[in-house]
Amino acid sequence: MPNYPVTFEMDYAERRSRLKTFFRGLLAMPHFLFAGVYTLVFFVVYVIAWLALMFTGRWPAGLYQFACGYLRYSARLAAYLNYGVDQYPPFSGAVDDSYPVRVDIAPALARYSRVKVFFRGVYAILAMLIRCALGIVLAFVAFLSWFAIMFTGRQPASLQNALNFSLSYTVRADALIFLITETYPPLGDGVVASPQPAV
Repeated sequence: MPNYPVTFEMDYAERRSRLKTFFRGLLAMPHFLFAGVYTLVFFVVYVIAWLALMFTGRWPAGLYQFACGYLRYSARLAAYLNYGVDQYPPFSGAVDDSYPVRVDIAPALARYSRVKVFFRGVYAILAMLIRCALGIVLAFVAFLSWFAIMFTGRQPASLQNALNFSLSYTVRADALIFLITETYPPLGDGVVASPQPAV
């Protein structure tokens, strides 16, 4: 879906670090603290943005960039916590093409539908339900990935594809819920993992 306003990419590396996988929760502790603060600030931004959209039909530019940054950061952290990548995520939501998880977000629309903004909780309910179902899939696949990596030092492409599918929809659903887009997310983008050539 090349025209969809939010795209998700996650690079595949077959070989994985057993050590980084085993201690993933411990390594991520600083991010749990950072994400808590980031989420509180985002909630304030979300409320202000909702009011601005209701009164003007437009996103304030600075707040839109902040919300996009929060979405990128959340995607990177989710990919890291669920064993999609080994590389430690940055403490930032800035665009970073060097990181193996990339979320590209189109500029804000010139006008947003006030009706869709006001009824977002109802409008997005199907996306929320799908997101919840994929959250269960994501947890199960991450569980299998942990064992696969710990025993073999490799991430099977099939598990990576399942992670990619679940995370891709989750990120796009969040963009809808966060008011970044008002377009319903597609259920896939055709991206599949393939092992990189041996060097």
